[in-house]
Amino acid sequence: MLEGQVNAHWDRWLARRIPRASQVRLNQRRIFIIPTRAGMAFGLALAPMLLVAINYQNSLAYALTFLLLAVFLVAILHTFRNLTGLTLKAAGGAPVFLGEQAHFRVALESAGRGHQAIALGWLPAPLQVQDVPAQGGCDVELHLPTQRRGWLRPGRLRVESRFPLGLLVAWSWIDLDQTLLVYPQPVPGDLALTDGGADGDGEEGVHVLGTGSDDFQGLRAYQPGDSRRRLHWKAYSRGQGLFIKDFATLAGRDLWLDLERVDGDLEHRLGLLCHWVLQFSARGQPFGLRLGNICIEPDIGEAHRDACLRALALFGGSV
Repeated sequence: MLEGQVNAHWDRWLARRIPRASQVRLNQRRIFIIPTRAGMAFGLALAPMLLVAINYQNSLAYALTFLLLAVFLVAILHTFRNLTGLTLKAAGGAPVFLGEQAHFRVALESAGRGHQAIALGWLPAPLQVQDVPAQGGCDVELHLPTQRRGWLRPGRLRVESRFPLGLLVAWSWIDLDQTLLVYPQPVPGDLALTDGGADGDGEEGVHVLGTGSDDFQGLRAYQPGDSRRRLHWKAYSRGQGLFIKDFATLAGRDLWLDLERVDGDLEHRLGLLCHWVLQFSARGQPFGLRLGNICIEPDIGEAHRDACLRALALFGGSV
């Protein structure tokens, strides 16, 4: 309980000192610095060296002790300067499916000197190390595992520097206000489809699709705009030209993917609908989606597919 209160107090203090923003420039207020284990061992080693110098009144021992102390003090300045002035920007990330690695892009920019061996990432995962050129920039792609559908907010990012000697570590915790949408994990399986109007009452017009059902009708000549996923590569490799796998449209009126007609727990049902959204989109088959009070009219295309996947990801108030 005490640890939780300390963490909550730390989070509130950090939010005031380094507020959430899509772009953060590191300065003295936002950087912390302490000795590393090697640095503490280095500092402790100076104490017996100084005692030996005092005891024996040895000028060389004095010189060596104060020289090493000067190196330590200079290392503080250079470690801090290697991090200060660095600008970090949120560069976005594409949606992923549950179970995949989320990919966040972060842009590092320097308006002045270069920055060497900048490490950043989310603990406890290993940090990625990147050099930033003087008056230039670079992009870093950070990875984070997905554990649930909906909006993924990775939280505060650790950025640190141990350059040049590794005796000290300068670091900061920044929140770049990044979010990424996680779609349900596609689950292959049988599915009941409803055709007809939006009411979908009754069992009339219901079709059942099985896993791997393609409704293959034949081949037709390729036309500009056709999906490359449906190209018949075997015919092309035999020199017969470009052909498209044509799928028969299911009998009935507009096809609807309806959550109420799927059995199982909620996540399994959403995963099954996600699978068939991808299948129908790849075939160019018009379909609609009904999730409780949410109704997306039948359509085709990438925009329609993305709208359906977004609705599945956010259904039930997942955040």
